[in-house]
Amino acid sequence: MQRTVTKAIFPVAGLGTRFLPATKSIPKEIMTLVDRPLIQYAIDEARDAGIEEFIFVTSRGKSALSDYFDDNPILEAELKRKKKDKLLDVLHKTNMENGQIAYVRQAHALGLGHAVACARRLIHDEPFAVILPDDVIASEKSCLAQMVDAHAETGGSMVAAMEVAEDRISSYGILDVDDSSKQAMRVRGMVEKPATEDAPSNLAVIGRYILSPNVMRHLGGLDAGAGGEIQLTDAIAREIDGDDGVYGFRFEGQRFDCGSKDGFLQATVAFGLARDDLKDDLRGYLRELSAAGQI
Repeated sequence: MQRTVTKAIFPVAGLGTRFLPATKSIPKEIMTLVDRPLIQYAIDEARDAGIEEFIFVTSRGKSALSDYFDDNPILEAELKRKKKDKLLDVLHKTNMENGQIAYVRQAHALGLGHAVACARRLIHDEPFAVILPDDVIASEKSCLAQMVDAHAETGGSMVAAMEVAEDRISSYGILDVDDSSKQAMRVRGMVEKPATEDAPSNLAVIGRYILSPNVMRHLGGLDAGAGGEIQLTDAIAREIDGDDGVYGFRFEGQRFDCGSKDGFLQATVAFGLARDDLKDDLRGYLRELSAAGQI
């Protein structure tokens, strides 16, 4: 019987340089997609999947992130006074219970694998999730919840996977799988950011993982890989030939790369059109732009 996944690591130590000058004063994870910061989408997805403990790997200048999850008594009192109950409910959903959340520092930017390894003392000997807030996934059932259900059947380690265009292959970790027609595919190999002609497939690893505690041990013994960084995929790859193995999971939903400006803008439009209170005005504006030949 597989152990339940109750802990998730959120690597949020990056500088967000692609969004300068905005990220000069605020963490990228606090930037709002419609009316929720990116980190809130990640937290909501984790909660939906049954995660109970939230571990943030941060760096200097990220205090706004921890402030976001604190209670705000002054704002709450003002909303109560004005009887804005709906907004008060929204505010309460951003609060975290005492002991649910932990912060660890990544003092040096040495890659995703290094960031995950910074949380090793909080994981112990149990499977854990990793969520990259840059990847926002719109789906009826959250991506991580889909993976948790599948992991209960497969065990081992599991990475979310999606097909990408050939010209994007070199930007991702790419999977070699036994049967690409399955939703949960046994992985035979992983290559970090290969050239298109060297890639075993176009199945890319995106920012959702459920990992065996063995992966933490592997991270401790890794040398720098691609880009001079400690690569998480290198540690996961060491589990491929083990008894439990590694699985690629083809999730249901649409992924937006909100670590890029174009992906962030696409997500804003998509999530705006999905909102009953926004879709009519937004759709009308897009029609006006189209009629004027601007899109």
